[in-house]
Amino acid sequence: MVEVKRKPNESVETMLRRFSELLKKERKLDEAKEKKFYVGKKSKSQIKKEALIRKKYQARKKYLKKIGILK
Repeated sequence: MVEVKRKPNESVETMLRRFSELLKKERKLDEAKEKKFYVGKKSKSQIKKEALIRKKYQARKKYLKKIGILK
């Protein structure tokens, strides 16, 4: 649990900035966002299908670079 106490002569904005930095450092928000929705495991066929799509896009990008359309 992240806990921040206001220091003497510290503005509220500074305290909130320290609080948000601690949240980022401890990855609490990331964990909460990940747990918000359940994501099941992918089947083998789905993994293979996605790999083929990636390979297709990589080949297309390589071709476009070769002919000079992409840099």
